[in-house]
Amino acid sequence: MNVKIIAVTHPLYQQVLDLRDRILRKPLGHSVYADDLSDEPNQVILAGVDNEKVIACGILKTVGPGTMKLRQMAVEESFQGKGIGNQVLKAAELYATQNGVKRIELHARKYALPFYEKAGYTSEGDEFTEVGIPHFAMYKNLVE
Repeated sequence: MNVKIIAVTHPLYQQVLDLRDRILRKPLGHSVYADDLSDEPNQVILAGVDNEKVIACGILKTVGPGTMKLRQMAVEESFQGKGIGNQVLKAAELYATQNGVKRIELHARKYALPFYEKAGYTSEGDEFTEVGIPHFAMYKNLVE
């Protein structure tokens, strides 16, 4: 698998949307297609690709000077637990570092907390509800 940075005009973007819908939204009774996607052209879309099929994704959004938010991380079910998510996360951190970003923030679903903690992210604040399920705000300083 390799991680590509793609635009919303790239042919793989539809696969990214489908993956996000299948993994992140449908299990909660939602649809990614009902989300406001109008700002995605301004965001960094990472697509984990294996044999021209998107098997993982993540999005980086600039939220302030030197800070990006990682959102919509998803890995195809049959590839979960095989280090694919970590590869996308490392690619996101590399992109951020190469572009002067010093901090990545994210909202982690409660069950994903150990994944992000293992990657060096720290939770801050109390548990909160987002899209109807428990989340934690987390961050990682990329440059000490």
